[in-house]
Amino acid sequence: MRSIRPRNLRRHHVRLVSSIAASSSVASTVTPITSLLIANRGEIALRIHRTAERLGIQTTTLYTDPDASSQHAACSPHSIGLGAASGYLDAERIVALAKQRGIQALHPGYGFLSENAAFAARCEQEGIVFVGPPPRAMEEMGNKARSKEIMTKAGVPCVPGYHGADQDEAELLQHAKEIRFPVLLKSVKGGGGKGMRIVLREDEFLQQLKSARAEARASFGEGGEVMLVEKYIVRPRHVEVQVFADRHGGCVALGERDCSVQRRHQKILEESPAPQLDDVTRLDLWDKARTAALAVGYVGAGTVEFILDKDSGAFYFMEMNTRLQVEHPVSEMVTGTDLVEWQFRVAAGEKLPLTQQEIMDRIAHHGAAIEARIYAESPERGFMPDSGKLVHLSTPKTSDDVRIDAGFVQGDTVTEAYDGMIAKLIVRGDDRETAIRRLYTALQEYEVVGLSTNIEFLKRLCRSPAFIEGDVETGFIDKWKSELFDPLAVEPEVYVQAALGLYNSTTAKSEALLQGSGPHGTSLGFGQGLSERKFTFRAPETEPEFEGAGLVTAVTITQRGHQLFDARVSRKDHEDEVYEGLVSSPTNTTTTSSTPRSRNALQGTTSLETFFPETRIASTVVQDALNSDKISVFQRGVKTELALLDPSWFERALGLKEAKASVAAPMPCKVLKNEVKEGDRVTKGTPLVVIESMKMETVIRSPQDGVVKKLAHKEGDKCKAGTVLVVFEDEGQAAE
Repeated sequence: MRSIRPRNLRRHHVRLVSSIAASSSVASTVTPITSLLIANRGEIALRIHRTAERLGIQTTTLYTDPDASSQHAACSPHSIGLGAASGYLDAERIVALAKQRGIQALHPGYGFLSENAAFAARCEQEGIVFVGPPPRAMEEMGNKARSKEIMTKAGVPCVPGYHGADQDEAELLQHAKEIRFPVLLKSVKGGGGKGMRIVLREDEFLQQLKSARAEARASFGEGGEVMLVEKYIVRPRHVEVQVFADRHGGCVALGERDCSVQRRHQKILEESPAPQLDDVTRLDLWDKARTAALAVGYVGAGTVEFILDKDSGAFYFMEMNTRLQVEHPVSEMVTGTDLVEWQFRVAAGEKLPLTQQEIMDRIAHHGAAIEARIYAESPERGFMPDSGKLVHLSTPKTSDDVRIDAGFVQGDTVTEAYDGMIAKLIVRGDDRETAIRRLYTALQEYEVVGLSTNIEFLKRLCRSPAFIEGDVETGFIDKWKSELFDPLAVEPEVYVQAALGLYNSTTAKSEALLQGSGPHGTSLGFGQGLSERKFTFRAPETEPEFEGAGLVTAVTITQRGHQLFDARVSRKDHEDEVYEGLVSSPTNTTTTSSTPRSRNALQGTTSLETFFPETRIASTVVQDALNSDKISVFQRGVKTELALLDPSWFERALGLKEAKASVAAPMPCKVLKNEVKEGDRVTKGTPLVVIESMKMETVIRSPQDGVVKKLAHKEGDKCKAGTVLVVFEDEGQAAE
């Protein structure tokens, strides 16, 4: 199929650009919004506030105890505390607060109560303008079974499946057999991939059904356990259309977005226009999306999501998100609009700011845009969510073509209580290839220390030949797993820069401390102006099977004069790399002192420039203030995490040893289920414990063969990151 170029849209579609539907029988009175309560958190609250402030609208923000020091709590002079982490879901209290403060309108953002029809209805009852669709439209499109009935009646194609009320396990299994495996299970109240499972075979159906229902109840409350059973498209693309409707019968499509690159059924990258989409299909998607919105009397911003079968070219209605979505900036970039401003205008009773024809003219001249979600997670560990303090944060330079929507700054804490999205990076280019290059360049400028992120993974995505060609599908990550996750060798210059960065950092703090008894950077001898120190690192352990994982590397730094050094890199089974006469100077150094692990240590950030024999290398070396053994090196657009080791003599002297025969919680979590019993013999890969964090279930598997000596926690226990969950016999140590 020929890929459409945006400038050709106009001549390819006449029907879609015809006059918008006539005004409804009852025209709404235009009532400008002057005061607004933002009932959300993080980057979306900040993003809504910015537009409201530009329009002269006074905002009030809400925050919970975990968010008390957050950016969104401080962005407005009017902010209200809600107490516990669940406060954002307290609909009655939020409505009461808006009434008490005389607030005219409420914007729900996305997530939390944004798609809660009862909440929208309560706002209407209290005379508060709800910046979103009517409650009835939310209710009908929010129930996946009901929405498919409406779409089928309206002529919008739907995926074959069972959407009925009979929820008996045997009945659902029978429907799955009739549809034929593989099938997809998902909650009628689902969203964000929660409560969703792909079932490949009949023998795993009941287990997956139980797991999906448990996760759906935790995420959506009562009724979340009601399941749909649908045919699973083997090679699907996820393509959605941004729609907007007003109270006068107007409804437009603002282009489509491809959201096929996903993990755990949650989006990672979104782009517009969708690659490798033929003219007829693209315009048909827009038309069907508008039909879907009009079928339920929709008002405001919404997204109609479709599954597109790569094998047949057919597409099917999946669901409608009755809110502004995380990826709306992509549509803003390719249409030159501010969709939050549109929301305010439509909520006030105005007509849509642009006609369909004007939107298409804009799309023809705005090229392509891509959004990357910057998450606190570990892609190499199955995208496990992470949390912690942003010890160091440096972001790309922004411009008209590079935008960052962020809810955190350096020093903030990403809590496990909520979704782990740190920021959204959105770029635009005159064409898709330029947009990808611009995204890759911006990602290279990102520096984050204090928790794991998906930034390095996103860089690999940008360099993937399949992604560059636009050959995407929802199974993209699994399909190209080896390409996206194979560990990279650490160049010796990285170790040298790490050592020089630590050398400069500690020198800047105090030369006297260096000659003390601290375990790191131990002075090996002084004389005739020479200063020599040795640093020992362990390479990243990204893959247990990687031959070089955990490789220990020692770097000896000898200072021969002002900013003049020799360096020796020593690794097992490698010939020493020797660099003589390195000219190195710090361009910026900051240090702080703390006592992690009851040991005096120095932490800081050092930017340095070193002239190697054949190249100049600029690096940023960060020693984590909360974990002095963790060193991050940002060099040539790549982040490398190293462990700073104690010299072996120091470890032996203090009787320190690493606990190797236990499995620890990789993040703050709640234990849902112990899959094994004490005394069980297990093999590597056996499921041990099922945990829940950020409302996502994760199965912790055995890293080795062995016998379970102790289960440290029972079901329902809450654990901190690093807490021992399972202890094996022989070398195991009981958890405290």
